[in-house]
Formats: sequence, C-alpha cells, structure tokens
Amino acid sequence: MGVKEQYRDYVMTGFVKRVEPVVAERGDGAFLYDADGTEYIDCFAGISVTNAGHHNEKVLGAALAQAEKLVHACSYVYHVPTVGALAEKLAEVTPGGLQKTFFGNGGAEAIEGAFRLAKRYSGRREFLAIESSFHGRSFATLSVTGNSGRKKGGGPYMPGVAYVPTPYCYRCFAESTPDKCDLLCARRVAEIARLHLSGDICAFIAEPVLGEGGIIVPPEGYFKRVKETLDEMGILFICDEVQTGFGRTGKLFGIEHYGVEPDIMTLAKGIADGWPLSAFIARPEIADAFQVGDHLSTFGGNPVSCAAALANIEFLTGGVIDEAARKGEALMARFRELQRTQPLIGEVRGKGLMIGVELVTDQATKVYGTAQAGFVRQYCLEHGLLIGVGGNFGSVLRIQPPLVIDDAQLERVFATVADGLEAAAGAA
Repeated sequence: MGVKEQYRDYVMTGFVKRVEPVVAERGDGAFLYDADGTEYIDCFAGISVTNAGHHNEKVLGAALAQAEKLVHACSYVYHVPTVGALAEKLAEVTPGGLQKTFFGNGGAEAIEGAFRLAKRYSGRREFLAIESSFHGRSFATLSVTGNSGRKKGGGPYMPGVAYVPTPYCYRCFAESTPDKCDLLCARRVAEIARLHLSGDICAFIAEPVLGEGGIIVPPEGYFKRVKETLDEMGILFICDEVQTGFGRTGKLFGIEHYGVEPDIMTLAKGIADGWPLSAFIARPEIADAFQVGDHLSTFGGNPVSCAAALANIEFLTGGVIDEAARKGEALMARFRELQRTQPLIGEVRGKGLMIGVELVTDQATKVYGTAQAGFVRQYCLEHGLLIGVGGNFGSVLRIQPPLVIDDAQLERVFATVADGLEAAAGAA
C-alpha cells in the first residue's frame, strides 16, 4: 500500500480540504523533493517552520549528537543541560526583561500555558484578542481566534473574550486611511476593554504580523499605542511569536519592529527548524507566580529538540536574518511593481520573508479573489513551487520560504507566481 492510500485509509485528514499530492521524501535548503524525484522550491516551509532550511547540517548535527547521549528524561523532574542552556539563551536574545521559560511541544500548548500563567499572576480571568487572528486549534486558543471558519462546529468556547478591530489598513474597519485615522484601531482597544467585558481582563494577545489572517502588518505605532493602554489598565501583553519568531520577519522576533516589550512571549514553529518544541517566556515576577502543581509537560523541553534549537539560533543570528530582511524587501518590491500591470493584485505586504500577496477580482472594489488564489496555488504546485493561501476568505498568497533561499531561487519564485497570476487572469 502506498503512502497516499495509507493516508486515505488510516490518517485523519477531514479537517483539511485536501492533502497536497506531494509525497515529501526529503528536503535540502529551500527545496523539497517528492518520492518520484520532483523538485519543489518550498515557499511555505512547513508553515513557517524550517527557517534555517531543510536538512540544515548545523542543526541536524547538534540534534544527532544529543540523541546519542540522552533522548528523554523529563526536564521538569531532572536538570537537563540542553534545557538550561536554551533557557539562558532565550533570556539573552528575547526583548526586554523576559527571562524565565517554560518548554512545551507545540504552539497551542505554549499559548495555553501563557494563559494559565497570566491568570495566576494577575488574578484576573478575561482576555482581549484581535479579529482575524489565529492562535491555535485547542479549546483556549480557538477561544481567542478571530476566525469563524477555524471555530466552526467546536463551540461553545471559553467565555470572557472580547475582540478588537484588526489593524488591517487595506481593509480598514472604519474605511479610513493611515494618514487620517490616528490609529483608530489601537484607540478602540481602550474603548472595548472598558465597555465589552467586566473589568477582569488579565491579558491582550496579538501576533506582531497576523499569519493565518493573511499576513496583516499592523501600522507603525500600533503596538506602542496599545501597550500604553494596557499598562494604564494593568493588562498583560502576550506576544504570539509562534509564526513570526526566529528571523521570519527580518528580525529575530517580530515585535522588535515596533519597539515594544511584551510581558509574556510564546514561541514555536521556527524555534528548532522542524524538531518539535515550543516555549513561553515571561518576566521573572510573572513567571514566579506559578505554584506547585500548576503546570507541567511530560515531553516539554525534550533534550534533542533543545539542542537543535540552540544550534538553530546560532545559525540564524550569524547573518541569515539580515539577509532575509534584504531578500524580502527585494521580492516585495518586485510584486509591487507587478501590481501596476496585474489587476488581480490588491496589495503586497509583509516583513522579511513573511510575505502576503492579496488577490482581488477588482482593485477598486477589493472583492476577495478567493478562486484566483486557489488557481495560482495550484499553478505553482504544477510548476515546482509550494506556496500557502491564507486570509479569512483564502484570498492571500502566502510566501514564507526558508530564510536560506538564495536570490536565484527567489527569482524563480517571482516568475512562477507572476505566470500563475497571468494564467488566472486569463482563465477568469
């Protein structure tokens, strides 16, 4: 029985429209190879995971060396050297006074733990979140996810959550423009916090760039204005860096673009270049609020994954992130130039190599180009390029390659997407 048949008969896949017809057998750098030898440029990176590239020798070598010594010993029962070393490294490289880390296995687990810590520290129970956000598929993370498509059929969800407007200038909720709105989306946070809940708000959670929501980049000054409000009201800021962390946006962490220090930060995806690991890190006074029995993870802080993460951070901070920023700006400039002649492109946005190309059927009316995005994604697949599609209506092409992708490969990416857009326009 082949792997496609095994998936059909034995793997739960009903939660996705389809599993792509790619048998991912091996990877190398920015490339993924099918079992039949077909080569793809991987511009989705396992949903923004393999930032250091597939089969990164530095990361792989560190993981294998650790595996030969110790695979598991439960890092919350015993002192494990790689766990301590990684926690110290994260305290060194994360912004502000973040210092103490809890390790888990996936992004949703990290956010659930951050919520538990925020409640314990503050003594409060309610949360603020952003419309169009995505924070995971567990009960609590879906409760603060502002996307009905992700939540359908799973309710009722956690009470005590209020949503603030998406900082989405292209589709401003007030139909304003950046030069006139005076950050109305940020100002609404204070109004909603005061009016929509009971005054028991412990934390506001936000992604520095909304990933699943369609690579939405908040305007300059948004997070500073929001953080002022949070500080005035005694509300913690949980920064969800699950997708934006570890160089994806052209800085080690996405929030660094905005000059704001979170109270708690959640990490996963790119932390260990594909080895399963997540974390949340907090200021010491917040972290120390946990009491005996409050939290634990059997596999959290796996020694092998932690060794991989240490090597991954060393690799990425050796100039790779700065290059990712340059490459991303260059690629977005190409797409913005194409926008002048390609009517399907509504907006090009992103930071670093976290790029969204929003498609529309009409640039004036901004009608969502959902079918066109699906067409382009399929075209790219058939022509050796793997990309994602996001946004609440599936109209945004998501281009998030390994940060090690080179300029020649990015030229192929641009050319293939451009050809796909031309084909989609012709098929309309």
